[in-house]
Amino acid sequence: MVRGSSRHALTSAAKRAHQILYAGTVPPLTTRFAAAVAACATVALLSSCSHSPSGNHASPLHSDDKPVITGEPAAYNATDVSFANNMITLEEQGITISRQVPDHSTDSGITTFAARTVTALQVDMQVLKALRAQWKEGQDNQPAAGGPGLTASGTIDNNTLARLDSLQGPGFDTLWLNSMIGLNQGAIQLANAEVASGKNVDAVNLATQIAKARQSEITQMQDILSS
Repeated sequence: MVRGSSRHALTSAAKRAHQILYAGTVPPLTTRFAAAVAACATVALLSSCSHSPSGNHASPLHSDDKPVITGEPAAYNATDVSFANNMITLEEQGITISRQVPDHSTDSGITTFAARTVTALQVDMQVLKALRAQWKEGQDNQPAAGGPGLTASGTIDNNTLARLDSLQGPGFDTLWLNSMIGLNQGAIQLANAEVASGKNVDAVNLATQIAKARQSEITQMQDILSS
């Protein structure tokens, strides 16, 4: 059975990953390695990270994995479920467009920033999917229209995605930065609503961390745009 201390360690690992990822003085390779360790520590609480066939690789938790947490989960409500589902939607888009950066940008600073962004979003998604599995809730378990759930804003439309795919150099950089700012603003809106109305202590703690991290990213990206 997963006890309260293990659930606390879940979000503590994510918090540590955020501290590593957003410390601008950490070199990129060290950053990615440290974040991977933090992510593995998170998933190890919930899956077979330390029992993979090779003994050296974590088994990432995917959206189609069976729930791996047994025992009684911490209390949660519809806001928590919507927060997890909608935040995952935003983070999947963020990962998708950030992975385009090496092929479309010539700015090494933006390329490094995008690599850190991918790692950070992957860490958050692992925690969110683990919580969703603990609640035995999936993407199809959204509250009915008009219910207490949250709605994701800031998602990138198909026209913008197509433009990102066609642009190179400074034009791509500007659109990518503005798109990421929009995603982060949507994430902050979701996180603030979760803190205000969510019931699950782990989800609320993660939302607090996400809001702080995304605001830091917005500030950095706005600085890049104005430079």
